[in-house]
Amino acid sequence: MRDFAALYAELDGATGTADKVRAMVGYFQVASARDAAWATHILAGGKLARLVRSGDLREWLVAASGHPPWLVEETYAHVGDLAETITLMRSAAPAVDDDPLGLADWIEQRLLPLKGLLPAEQGALIRAWWLALPDGECFVLNKLLTGALRVGVSQRLLVRALAALSGLPRERVAHRLTGSFEPTAAAWQALIDPLADDAPAADQPYPFFLASPLEARPDTLGAAADWLLEWKWDGIRAQLIRRAGGVHLWSRGEERLGGRFPEIETAARALPEGCVLDGEILGWQSGAPLPFARLQTRIGRRKPGAKTLADCPVVFMAYDLLEVEGEDWRTRPLAERRARLEALLSGTEDKLRVSPAWYADDWATLAAQRAQSRERGVEGLMLKRLASPYRVGRARGDWWKWKIDPLTIDAVLVYAQPGHGRRANLYTDYTFALWDGERLVPVAKAYSGLDDAEINRLDRWIRAHTIERFGPVRSVEPVQVFELAFEGVQASGRHKSGVAVRFPRILRWRSDKPAAEADHLGALKALAG
Repeated sequence: MRDFAALYAELDGATGTADKVRAMVGYFQVASARDAAWATHILAGGKLARLVRSGDLREWLVAASGHPPWLVEETYAHVGDLAETITLMRSAAPAVDDDPLGLADWIEQRLLPLKGLLPAEQGALIRAWWLALPDGECFVLNKLLTGALRVGVSQRLLVRALAALSGLPRERVAHRLTGSFEPTAAAWQALIDPLADDAPAADQPYPFFLASPLEARPDTLGAAADWLLEWKWDGIRAQLIRRAGGVHLWSRGEERLGGRFPEIETAARALPEGCVLDGEILGWQSGAPLPFARLQTRIGRRKPGAKTLADCPVVFMAYDLLEVEGEDWRTRPLAERRARLEALLSGTEDKLRVSPAWYADDWATLAAQRAQSRERGVEGLMLKRLASPYRVGRARGDWWKWKIDPLTIDAVLVYAQPGHGRRANLYTDYTFALWDGERLVPVAKAYSGLDDAEINRLDRWIRAHTIERFGPVRSVEPVQVFELAFEGVQASGRHKSGVAVRFPRILRWRSDKPAAEADHLGALKALAG
């Protein structure tokens, strides 16, 4: 645990990606295979199953620290992170860790067995650990217990470190790491062994190729004839795998989707063995995509019932072929992959479709196509170079997102609450409202779009102009106006405003505009149809 806590501290304090990669390589070079496997699992975003309740942790902190419950709650509200709050408030701890257990032993011998204990038994053990561990190790322990161990390491950075350690190409490391990496010594050795078999397991997806946003004019990309154009669908990016007699669905976030879309899995059984498709799961009805809000009703249901299936029918809109007859096709040009995909899906059920594509000799024609996006329920166009292979991650140059301009509103700031991690002491999470007659109705929450100077200035203003406090939340004088951008808006019975906006974010602080001139709720509802 000591070595992993030191790595966590080094990663948390590093500002450059090269420093983070160097720190991970240094850790993996000396860690045991079991410790390295668990560290890889955690850094890749893996979590332990919920072992204890956060409410119990706060109760045990009251007992361990001798502080009254109100002080623990106030401190937690101020700090914004339970793991840090516990580390700060527990009783005095040793400066040096004398516990010889490594990360794997801590997890397997101590943390995982907590699941089978009563809360009183859990509390006795955890309080003892709090008293025995120095600050760094105690902090990481609490992060593991709360499931909130985020340290600014992306999957891409982890792959860079593992590639540097093993000498393998990043693409091979990324492929080996994609899917269900088991935190075992054997899995770790296979991950970094140059001679290990790279044949995918029956249910293993490939690393996703991600498009970059197109911020320049499309004609800067060269001849329009070199590109394939598709709609930018607003669904769930997924890979559909047909191997070894089974069907598997994986989301872009490497989450198994098995059982949630049974109609797609049933249709996929008509595909030949050794086949992997890349595409989008869409709510689909009457020949058009359904709003993403409708699709959300299906995401959390592992075994959807008949009513759910009927309320939001779905299709798999395929736009790439990664494997066919057990052969990896990713290095072949898109034009070849696309032709084979169209032949493969001709005659399949309508639950498996090929995403429509366009080809043109001039960008003006394609721009006219893009102008139809919003009325068709899509986000714009995808631009894909016909000669491109299927790459790994966000490799720039071959795939671009040519999205339509976002919808915007001018809204009034009404609530604010602290952020998390390094921004736990700043008010960075905001709630915005629109006018409905003479009252303001909250319509959106946003926390991105301001730079550091603006965040600090707004934080000072919020503290000086608070009207009421509700725990960590403050209501503020309704005078500050902000322009918000969002991708779409739908009618919603779950929201007080009657509408739900998709991906709201702050475009700019409208200090030039009085609150009375902010937009009205009716205008937003009109956009929802």
